[in-house]
Parts: sequence; structure tokens; C-alpha cells
Amino acid sequence: MPDLPSPKDATEAALFSECWDAVLSYADLCTAGSGAAGQLATEAFAAGLREVRAAEAGASRGRRTPRLPAILLTLTAVRATTASWEAGGLGDRLDPDLRLWLNSDKAARYTGSPPHRPLALRTLRDLQEPDAALLWLAEVEALPSTVVARRLGLDPARVSEELDQVRALFRDRCRRSHLDTPMDAECRGYAGLLDAVTRPGSAAETPEDLSRHLATCEGCAQAAACLRPHGGGLPTALAGGVIGWGGLAYLERRRRDAEVRLGTHRSAAADMGGEPQEGAARARVVRGGLLAAAVALSGLALAVSMMPFGSSANDAERGDDSRRQVAGGRPPPAPPAADPMPSASVAASVSAVHESSASGAATRSGRENPDPEPQGTASATADGGESPDPATDGPGAGDPATGRQGNGGTGVCRVDYDLTNQWTDGFEAKVTVTTARSLDTWRVAWSFPDGQQVDQMWDATVAQNGSRVNATAAEYNKSVPANGTLSFGFLGTWNGRNSTPYDFTLNGHSCATA
Repeated sequence: MPDLPSPKDATEAALFSECWDAVLSYADLCTAGSGAAGQLATEAFAAGLREVRAAEAGASRGRRTPRLPAILLTLTAVRATTASWEAGGLGDRLDPDLRLWLNSDKAARYTGSPPHRPLALRTLRDLQEPDAALLWLAEVEALPSTVVARRLGLDPARVSEELDQVRALFRDRCRRSHLDTPMDAECRGYAGLLDAVTRPGSAAETPEDLSRHLATCEGCAQAAACLRPHGGGLPTALAGGVIGWGGLAYLERRRRDAEVRLGTHRSAAADMGGEPQEGAARARVVRGGLLAAAVALSGLALAVSMMPFGSSANDAERGDDSRRQVAGGRPPPAPPAADPMPSASVAASVSAVHESSASGAATRSGRENPDPEPQGTASATADGGESPDPATDGPGAGDPATGRQGNGGTGVCRVDYDLTNQWTDGFEAKVTVTTARSLDTWRVAWSFPDGQQVDQMWDATVAQNGSRVNATAAEYNKSVPANGTLSFGFLGTWNGRNSTPYDFTLNGHSCATA
């Protein structure tokens, strides 16, 4: 974690409490190291603070100018600071994809003339500051109504009603701003039709020619998302319109963090309208089961280290059986509960946890750690990576520099694959690996059964060859203590089916799956 800035007065303390977590979360996505993330967040926070103070000083002199809420000012300050770093020769500290974006026409839209800026950004600036804050906190930060009410000084019982009113106001302002946007003749010709099919309560279907136009025109597609505030695309339009690069990744990260803090996770019951208390109860059951599995795994590691040499033949036979099951596309069955070997109790514990999580699959996010996305870890994306090296990653391989043995065997590492979100042709996932032995570096590999492709990865470097994916440790997170965890996330695409990957390995050795 970077050193946190020390607030110097009440205004700065209030701003820090409201905005620092969001600023650091986005700075983490933008940089290539935890130290750089902390420095970027500190500079951006100071820049946002100056803007807030300038607006307050203008208001005290009777000048009332539209401005974004404080949290949006600090987030846009992150983007502006990355541009300053790139121009000032500090671009090597930034994510490579962000650097490409900063030098493209897309980034120029955010600093160009107001009529050409993203529609969502212009419309939020046109709203009253409390209305813009309500829309952002509810739609992007995904905070519950009680938290939003406390932050904005609203009546909790009226937050939902006021949010509906703000959505309607936002749509009306978007319509007017869209019509004022400089457009070519084709876009201008579709403007009226776009307004008609996105009106609240309209049952009109989108004509085929308009649908084709929206598929090829980014500006009109963004306008469609803003004009249909109840259509599900508003959070993405807001995040992309205000933040720019990394908007989708930021949106998903903030939603996941909000769920973890509240102790509630997405579950099948919640998706069907179930009570949040039921999801929280299931989350507690799963966390308890995982804790039991972790304790059992630790016991297994100790038992394995104390086993006589003759027991290795039995272990090898079990390993061969597991590999045969994986090769057939099926996970190895759990050993019988009556088996006196220590591995049987561990497998039974892991199996019980897996069955508990199956009843609410989406509750898996964050069950190992109350904060599965620690702020201050960096996001790194790369197109290349190394394939497993049989000389160093094979069974029994070790590190010649340290004398440590390779991390092998399903009893020594366990993988939790968490599908955190999925949409029409894409998905977001997180991989968490628990290792019983300390690591100086790591490489996690797996196979996709349905041709899925990884597009972007954070906290690791990705390389994919066909269905096989390799995720290699970043420089800042390659060391893992004994009985510790490593984790990383990624965005991917799928077509037809999106089945769970299989054949997970850590440094070339098979891992059990939770």
C-alpha cells in the first residue's frame, strides 16, 4: 500500500473520505506498478482538491458555474495527470494500452471543444451537482440507497424516487445535448428516430437500418445508451464518458468492491429477486467452508512433509488417476470419506465447499479475502508471455538460486476460478491460487474448453496459445509466502458457451480446483 496523504483541514478530510478509494482504484488500472499507482493517485487527488477549492471560492464570490461532483473531478484529474506524465517523459510508468489511447483521437475528445466531448460528460456537467452525484454513486459506484442517502444528506426512503427523477432529467438533457452535437448528415437523419425508440414506455422496436448505424457509429451508440437510462447500458456510458480509457474495468472493479464491503454477493436467488440477507447468509456459509478447507490444506502440507518415503507410490497412483480424469474433460472425483489418508479429508472439505458455492455461484467473489482487489496493486497488460519450461517447471523442479523445490501436487496448491460478470460476448473473471509453499515467482496456466480468448489482464502478464493460457507474475507480486494467495483478473470473449476452464497448474504442477 502506498503512503496515504494526510488531510490538512476539514474540506480535504471530507474529500479524502469520499474520493480517495475511487482515485486509487482508477490510478491502479492506469499504471504499471504499485508505487506508480500511489504516486499517480496522490498527484491526481491534489489536482482534484485544487479544482474543488477553486469552485468553492467562486461560489463564495457569487459566481455559480456548473461543475462536476468532487468524485468525478478527482477521477478526471487522474486522466489529466496521466496525460501530463506521458508528455513529461514518465510514460514508462503507465499501462501500455493507456499510452496508446492517450496519443489517439479518442483522448483528444476529452480536452477538445465542449460540443465534441462525450455526451455523458457534457450532460453530467449540465446537471445540478447533487443530481450528478446521485446518478454516479448509484449507477457506477453501485452503492446501496442507505449509503447514498448518508453521503448526500437525503431521506433514505426517497432515494429511489429521486433517482428515477434524476434519470428522467438526465435523459432530457442528453436529448437536447445530442441534438446540439455537430453531426454528419447520416447521424442527423437518425437523431429523431433514435429519440423516438428510446423514449420511456415506448414499445417501438429499433428499425434494422438504425440498428446497423448504431453498430458502426460510436457517438450515436453512446447517445442511445444515455437516452435509455433504464436499458442497462447507462453505467457503462457514464463510466466511459467521464473516465475514458479503462472505464469498463473501473466500473466492474467498483461494483465488485462494493459487494465485498457489504458482504453480499451475486447469487441465483438475488438475480431472481431474493432478499439480500439470504445472499449474505450464503456468503458466510461459503467463507466458513473455505476457512475449513484452508485449515485442512495446511494440515495436509504438514502431513505430506512428515510422510515416510514409501507412501509416494500411492500418491503417484492417485495423481495418475486424477490426470486421466482431467484428460477426459471431467474433474477427478473426491476420495471416499472413510479413506484414512489425510488427502481424503482435504478433498472432502474442498468438495463440500464446491457444493455450497454451486447453490449460489456468484457468491464466490471475495470469499478468500474480505478485500479481493487490494488497492495499490498495479494493472499490467502484455501481448506476450513465456510458455512453461519443462526444465524448470516440470514435476519436482526447483529454483537453483534458492534451493526451493517446485510447487507440485494438487495437495499443495488450490485454484478458485471466479466468473464475476458475463455479457453477450464477453466476461470478466478472477483467479485466486492458494499455495502451501513460498514462491519466488509464479506462472499459472489453464485450458479453455470452448475457445474463449483473454483480451486484457491485470496483476499478471498473459500469453495465450490456442486454448492454453499462461499468466505470469508481475514484478511487484511475484513473491508469495507459504500458505499465501496470489490473484489476478482478466477480461475475455466467448462464443456459444463459456464453460469453466480446466487443467490449472502452478509453475507446471497440477492444482486442485475449489
